[in-house]
Amino acid sequence: MIGRHDGRYVTGVLVACAFLPLLRPQEYVLTFLYNLFSYAAMASAWNILGGLAGYLSFGHVAFFGCGAYVTGLMLVRWGWSPLATAPLGGLAAAMLALVAGYPTLRLRGPYFTVVTVVMVLAVKIVVLNVPWTGAAMGLWMPFPPWDPFVSRVIFYEAVLVILLATLLGVRWVLHSKFGFGLRTIREDEDAAAAIGVPAFRLKLGALLLSAFVCGMVGAVHGHDRSYLHPDFMFDLHPSIMIVLMALFGGRDHWLGPLIGAVAVMIADELLTVYVGTEAARMLFGLLLIVVIVFLPAGVISLRVRRQPKPVPAGRGLMMP
Repeated sequence: MIGRHDGRYVTGVLVACAFLPLLRPQEYVLTFLYNLFSYAAMASAWNILGGLAGYLSFGHVAFFGCGAYVTGLMLVRWGWSPLATAPLGGLAAAMLALVAGYPTLRLRGPYFTVVTVVMVLAVKIVVLNVPWTGAAMGLWMPFPPWDPFVSRVIFYEAVLVILLATLLGVRWVLHSKFGFGLRTIREDEDAAAAIGVPAFRLKLGALLLSAFVCGMVGAVHGHDRSYLHPDFMFDLHPSIMIVLMALFGGRDHWLGPLIGAVAVMIADELLTVYVGTEAARMLFGLLLIVVIVFLPAGVISLRVRRQPKPVPAGRGLMMP
């Protein structure tokens, strides 16, 4: 069993991070942590479907972009702040997940994975060709009415709150009947259905939850950028990153995606600076293959293996 106090430690660190802006660190530090918290929240949410249920999806960036565009349009048309309407962006992403997931979740294995990629491309094409979304020109939003440092702090705190709520939700899922049912589906979906597990309903619920979180993160991120364009809001690279984070950290523990996010974000920052963006993307693709093949339980499984096995009662002090 992994440490019982991990939840307290992680909560303490994240609460301490909430007070970090009081020290007025460099904007680079807050930006890095903002990106880390955003990816960690999405990786944790993705893990509900991709890790627990075993349905490998590369389409969650579609929910991220959906949340950004819906709240961005609310800001441009009606002046509603995405920070206030982020839950609506999450609901819009969940509705997209419902429409897309109802037919696709009946597929399994590589067929489901391929369809999620196609879904991203389809949503991107729609946004590119609908005039009221800005189409190929993109969507310009008003700049936040705050000082640049204050803006960075506000967005930083917003994604930190989303991350905390997501971790609490994922932890609850892992220890609930819902999570147990998802793990049963991952091990053998046919056997799960045979013993009465409502497989399709659980998978759909997992997809809706993960899409909701990604939509909320997208809403905050879109307001932070002040400019939305399909080329980068529906880029597959973020999807690959969150999948890598969740699998690298470990899919069977709520802490796994957070560990993976920290490791991958640091590696991405170093590789981007010293190697280059394109080379970094290729290396991450290779790393994803290596993790899936050689470390399917993630690095957190190494911690479990190193823990000593309990000694049976009455044998601890006996000589052979």
